[in-house]
Amino acid sequence: MTLDSDAVAANEPLTLTPQGLHVPSANAWIDPWRGVSTAILTHAHADHARPGSGVYHAARTSEGLLRSRLGADVDLRLHAYGEPFTLGGATFSLHPAGHVLGSAQVRVEVDGHVTVVTGDFKRAPDPSCEPFEVVPCDTLVTEATFALPVYRWPDPREVTADILRWWDANAAAGRASVLLCYSLGKAQRVLAELGRHTDRTVLLHPATDALTDVYRAAGIAMVPTAPIPDAPKRGALAGELIVAPPGIDGSKWLKRIGSYQTAFASGWMRVRGIRRRRSVDRGFVISDHADWPALLRTVEECGATRVLATHGRTDVLVRVLRERGLDAEALETAFGAEEGRA
Repeated sequence: MTLDSDAVAANEPLTLTPQGLHVPSANAWIDPWRGVSTAILTHAHADHARPGSGVYHAARTSEGLLRSRLGADVDLRLHAYGEPFTLGGATFSLHPAGHVLGSAQVRVEVDGHVTVVTGDFKRAPDPSCEPFEVVPCDTLVTEATFALPVYRWPDPREVTADILRWWDANAAAGRASVLLCYSLGKAQRVLAELGRHTDRTVLLHPATDALTDVYRAAGIAMVPTAPIPDAPKRGALAGELIVAPPGIDGSKWLKRIGSYQTAFASGWMRVRGIRRRRSVDRGFVISDHADWPALLRTVEECGATRVLATHGRTDVLVRVLRERGLDAEALETAFGAEEGRA
C-alpha cells in the first residue's frame, strides 16, 4: 500500500506533494525531488540533495560535501546536531543518521506531535561519520532499503580483514585489486576502516579522490591515498589496491590497468544472485544502510506508534510492524536504493 497526501493522519505535520515530503506549517520540504523555496536535507547523496532550491538547511558537518555537490555559493543554513530551529509553525532539529559524513535525521514538532524522518541511516559502527542517535517520536518515517531478514551485516572489522587478504593474494599473483564502491560515503568508510589496519597507500579514481579530500578536510582519518596515474603502463599497477566507482566496471579505463580482479563493496553482496549479476570476482558485504535487525530495533527504541516506510521492501517491513501492533504504511517516494550506493 502506498500513502498519498490524502492518507496522512490528521495530526501529522507532513504531506506529500509533487515536490516531495512537505511540512505545510513551515512551507518547507525534506529532501525535495525538485527545486522549492526551502529545503531541509538529510545528506549529500544526489538523490536527496538536488539543485534548484532557494534555501537549504542541513547539518553543519555536511557543508563541504553539499557545496561540492550543489555549488560553492548555494544558500546553505547550517545547524549543529540537536540544535532547534523554527520555520513558521514547526520546530526542527537535526540528529546523526550514521549514513555518511554529515547525514541527519530530521525531527519535526508541530502542535506537540513529533515526527522523525530518518533519511538513509545505519546503526553499524563507522569511523568516517557521526554515529546514529535514537530520537524519540510519535511518527517515524524510515527507509526500508534492506527490509528482508536475509540482510544482516557482518562485523566491519572482519570484512576489512577480508579485503586486506584479497589485496595481498592479488599482489602475490601480480594483479591489481579494483574495489568498486560508491564515491561518496562508501569509499571513505572503506578507506577509514583500512586505516585502522594498514598504512599502505590506496590509489583512487578521480571521482573518488575529490570527495575523499572533503572528508580529510573534515578531520576523518583514513589510509594514505594517491590519485591513479592518468595513463599507467600496462602492468604498472600490479599489486595496488584501486578504489573506484561501480560505473567504471568494463570501461576502457579499467582495461588499461592490465591484470586485475574486481570486487564490489555493498550490502547487496549478501545475496549470491546479485553478486553473479554484477560479474565481479569478489563481493564484500559492507553497507551504509540499516540491516533488518537494525530497522526493527530502531522502530522499537524510538517509541513510535505510527511508522511510514519508504523505498526498498516496504511491504515486508509494514507487514511485520502491523503484526507487532503498530500502525504502519508504505510511503511512496522518489528515492531509490541503487546497488552501487547501498
